[in-house]
Amino acid sequence: MGAAGPDLTLTFADLVARLRRAMRRAARANLPTLPLSVAQLELLSVVEERPGSRPGELAQALRLAPNSVSTLANTLATAGMLERAASAADKRAVEYSLTPAGAAHVASWRQVNGTSLAAAVEALPAADQEVLGRALPVLDRLVDLLEEQTDGTDDA
Repeated sequence: MGAAGPDLTLTFADLVARLRRAMRRAARANLPTLPLSVAQLELLSVVEERPGSRPGELAQALRLAPNSVSTLANTLATAGMLERAASAADKRAVEYSLTPAGAAHVASWRQVNGTSLAAAVEALPAADQEVLGRALPVLDRLVDLLEEQTDGTDDA
């Protein structure tokens, strides 16, 4: 392990997990009527980022088992959040895109997450806000490195 050491990486991993949980709780508290689970919202978000994705591509992007993605996608399609279409390249394959209702739920989820996080960041001292701002490019590169490490793997 490099200069970061196991203590830094384990502490950071714990912090990221706690941040995700805190953001989910804050979002649910501020948008209690949202009828979708986090897994459903994450699937809709990936479809928004990658319209026309096939179930296998979604499973890989979400690091979920293909049957889990199929179950989520079928539920969301039945609820009018996702649209299924035969692939232009292979009529046997299915591709997904968001419906306007699905896009609205993703937008609401992102808005409430952004509002919750903005309030918390604004409560930080200016020096902490500056440190956080400087850390964002590093965190972005960290995400890229983690994605590169897992590209082409199927841990489902």
